[in-house]
Amino acid sequence: MRPDVEAMKADIEQSIALLRRRLDWEPALRKLDELNARVEDPTLWDKPEEAQAVMRERQRIQGQVDAVRQMETGLEEGVMLSEMADEEGDEAALEDARTQLRAIKDRAARAELEALLSGEADGNDAYLEVNSGAGGTESNDWASMLLRMYTRWANAHGYEVEFQEETPGEQAGIKSATVLIKGPNAYGWLKSESGVHRLVRISPYDSSARRHTSFASVGVSPLVDDTIEIEINPADVRTDTYRSSGAGGQHVNKTDSAVRLTHIPTNTVVACQMGRSQHQNREEAWRMLRARLYELELQKREAAAQALADAKTDIGWGHQIRSYVLQPYQMVKDLRTEVETSDTQGVLDGDLDAFMGAALAQRVGATRGETVE
Repeated sequence: MRPDVEAMKADIEQSIALLRRRLDWEPALRKLDELNARVEDPTLWDKPEEAQAVMRERQRIQGQVDAVRQMETGLEEGVMLSEMADEEGDEAALEDARTQLRAIKDRAARAELEALLSGEADGNDAYLEVNSGAGGTESNDWASMLLRMYTRWANAHGYEVEFQEETPGEQAGIKSATVLIKGPNAYGWLKSESGVHRLVRISPYDSSARRHTSFASVGVSPLVDDTIEIEINPADVRTDTYRSSGAGGQHVNKTDSAVRLTHIPTNTVVACQMGRSQHQNREEAWRMLRARLYELELQKREAAAQALADAKTDIGWGHQIRSYVLQPYQMVKDLRTEVETSDTQGVLDGDLDAFMGAALAQRVGATRGETVE
């Protein structure tokens, strides 16, 4: 076996072994057998809500088990193909085997991270909100860069992005924006991005070409589906309607239909202006409010999330979770996990998996590498 193929084989085997441990393999198989037996019981559907919960749990575990088995089968086939190609001196077939093994290696690495997404709402869609900090045009421009970064990350992973609200800056960028990111495990991947993000660069808006520091905050909340009950007293919510704002273009529908909801007990404010009618915006705003209040409840349950809530109290010095330095050197560094990279353009173009993976692993006490080459 060629050395590079042998190295890939060893890496994949290590990843599969780690994935089995994280999935708690044998208990997971027993649990799957139990769930399969329950699904075959015709009386299960006498309680539809319980039946749906069983089906979701069965689908989740079955997907994880199938993924591991497919990787094991693919590894065996890839190694066999490489050995045959090596014996016959068929370089084209050997390269095909390498390509197959690289794909399995990438799949195994992502499956490792997805195994950490075991939170109550990790599988849900997510609302992502960006707000500029103090600093006027500089911070507004930075907020728009962050919004672009997350939009590109979502698109690269096959997620759908729906704009819910966008308030433009006076000269450039945005003051705030909210998008709904739809896809499997969207909230699980994005939840660690909540906090303050700091940018250091030579300002394109400064005629003296001085270095500026800007701040913007990111907040992430899970879309609350029908299986999660969130009770909101309508008397606690103030409703305001107003004309949709913005400079126009693809994201802004300028009508007298925008809706803002304020949950008075928690001072939680959400707004939606992207629908074509006030009814649509009101309905979406209520979904957003339920998501925000649910996220507040999740924060109360998790000690780690309390630090996150503290970090969101001020968009400025001492509260940032990640620094993006473009001048005088190139570096993006996460201040929680110590993960860093000099590929600043790649990160701003949406290459965030290393940061998200490290944050996920940290939440469950796992160990990841600290530096991204």
